[in-house]
Amino acid sequence: MTSTVPETRAERSRTRRKGLVAASIGNALEWFDWNSFAIFSTFFAPQFFAKGSSATAVLSALAIFAVGFFFRPLGGALLAAFADRRGRRAGLTLSVVLMAGGSLLIAVSPTYEQVGLLAPVLLLLARVAQGLSTGGEFAASSTYLAELAPPGRRGFYASFLYLSTTLGTIAATLLATVLTSTLGKAAVAEWAWRIPFAVGALLGVYGLYLRRTLEETEAYTEGQRRRVARPTLELLRKHPLGALRVVGFTVGATTAYYTFAVYLPNYAQKEHAVPTSSALWASVAAQLVMIVVLPLLGALSDRVGRRPLLIAFAAGFVVLVVPLFALLTSSAWSLFAAMTAGLVLFSCYGAVAPAAMAELFPTEVRAAGVGLPYALTVALFGGTAPYIVEWLTAQGRSGWYPWYLGLLCLLSLVVYLRGKETRDADLVRADEG
Repeated sequence: MTSTVPETRAERSRTRRKGLVAASIGNALEWFDWNSFAIFSTFFAPQFFAKGSSATAVLSALAIFAVGFFFRPLGGALLAAFADRRGRRAGLTLSVVLMAGGSLLIAVSPTYEQVGLLAPVLLLLARVAQGLSTGGEFAASSTYLAELAPPGRRGFYASFLYLSTTLGTIAATLLATVLTSTLGKAAVAEWAWRIPFAVGALLGVYGLYLRRTLEETEAYTEGQRRRVARPTLELLRKHPLGALRVVGFTVGATTAYYTFAVYLPNYAQKEHAVPTSSALWASVAAQLVMIVVLPLLGALSDRVGRRPLLIAFAAGFVVLVVPLFALLTSSAWSLFAAMTAGLVLFSCYGAVAPAAMAELFPTEVRAAGVGLPYALTVALFGGTAPYIVEWLTAQGRSGWYPWYLGLLCLLSLVVYLRGKETRDADLVRADEG
């Protein structure tokens, strides 16, 4: 009897580590593929669309700029409901299949010269699959990690969601840098743009293997008797307040993320003439700082709670976002400083939000409760952040944007202040918070 307990604990610990690695690798793959499309689209777009054709021009705009974000809320609803009905493992597996399948389709797709209009149609289908996948991935991964974590370490486990997201983003950026510097832009535009999508598809096979071998979480297994046929409808009918709170959780944070992690280097290049290579390395360095900070803050939230860190994120942006934009100059160091400060503040949200949102819902609608409102808010506010900056800049009012971001973070701050602490929520027998 004495040897059984240590073995059981050791096996349980290995299962949790394996689950953490599998979820993190799959999520990193998601964002490697998602950002590869954005980074390499300028290289491959001419090969998929006919010059001067209005029909293909529309398809180009939809495929490259809008379709992925448009389908994210749908993926957040469908894949999250699937994870609530069929299990977290099934949801994670389907998500990685869709993303890797989309990447494989792009990697092998023929060009417009070879098949005509079928080429942009195939690209469009690939982007639809990726949008659906990305919309469902956050819900499935955050729910799985929150339910998988041992007692007192839920925040630490959940912090790996944004950590792996950042790793995937950095990997895509660095691969683009390596390919363009070693092969040249002409070769990348001709054929080498297929490399990242082939890599994404191959990594997807590995991610699929990892996720198919996962064990289901105890919370989901114990909650099977309460499973519902239509989790999304059940969410809207019985837990609308929780769904609205996820919107409030997300509205400031997603805009802050797409501003500081995605768009700020481009903004610094256009508005302050920061050299492209310098902006790239400043961005990578700032994101590496974020990777270090995330698990530390996740572990801190297991001690002090989710609410103090969420409040610190929102209050910090309300107070500092205008000064951070004012900090930007033609120096790459100013970009690094502004990005690092913004991403460290965002990490107060990113480290705890996956756990905090999962803690709002009972097991039978937990993935749907996170997935649909989160993906919808990201599409409406995060996805439009770069375009709002561009529009305001074109109108000569670029200085208005930091105030817009500060206002959204103020809305989130109100939600955090009015909410209660959820650190000690029992996810096996949870009711709506």
